[in-house]
Amino acid sequence: MSGHRPPSEDSATDVVRWAVFSCVLVPVVLLWYGSSLAGAAGTALGLAAVTAVCRVLLRQSERGAARLLAEESAPHRGRHHRAGTGARRGGRHTGGNSPVA
Repeated sequence: MSGHRPPSEDSATDVVRWAVFSCVLVPVVLLWYGSSLAGAAGTALGLAAVTAVCRVLLRQSERGAARLLAEESAPHRGRHHRAGTGARRGGRHTGGNSPVA
């Protein structure tokens, strides 16, 4: 599969670049086809606002994914780690050296 490439670390940057390109291209096309200058400017502002929100959400998503990946690769330790299914503390133990009545 030569056309398929793995996602890059800066995939959000690529998406934002295309969005900025669209923010410029769409109003130009609207003007070319006879739309008003105010309509094209409003469209450009709307696209820029959507692009900014998407950029923020993409960055948050990348940071969350990186944090999750770092947590998964970190060694697990702490008090919630169990040695096995029978490893328990406290409680009542039967058997052993207790007298049978």
